[in-house]
Amino acid sequence: MTISKAALTPLKELRVSSHQIASLGRIPNTSIQGKPLLIYHSAFHAGTSASTIESHLTTVGVVDPQWRYTMYSTSHFHSNTHEVLSIASGKAKLCFGGEDNPGRVEPLVERGDVIVVPAGVAHRLLEDMDGGFTMVGSYPKGRYWDMCYGKEGEDEKVKGIEHLEWFDRDPIYGHEGPALKV
Repeated sequence: MTISKAALTPLKELRVSSHQIASLGRIPNTSIQGKPLLIYHSAFHAGTSASTIESHLTTVGVVDPQWRYTMYSTSHFHSNTHEVLSIASGKAKLCFGGEDNPGRVEPLVERGDVIVVPAGVAHRLLEDMDGGFTMVGSYPKGRYWDMCYGKEGEDEKVKGIEHLEWFDRDPIYGHEGPALKV
């Protein structure tokens, strides 16, 4: 079923990495809801523009694209929303879970990949491999992100993670997709 003009890798051919990441100090990672960090490798075909990605996400209707930018180089997480990061250009090495976490995940991601980041999972840019790394940052309809750093005073915000709803449709594929199988 085609739901937009974006060229997507068919679900049966999509390679997905799934990662559970233990908490680290005041950074909950996947420990609260148990939803994994998901990486959809080459979900969008090469050459798919940021505008086309945004149009596709809007058509699917699960998340709202809110920005185009790189990833911050400081570890941070969101306590009030899950996040969908669609790589629009470039290649980068990222860190999920906190750089001091022995269970951290440090993937090399590139144009066409999509990362579903559960609320509470720390993330940061380690290296922009070619100087042009850009993502489309999107959040579930009606949600706007906050910034947490695993510091004292964020405990009340972190408690709210357990009450966040997970996706009832996959943000990229709609009625089917990896986010529905976790």
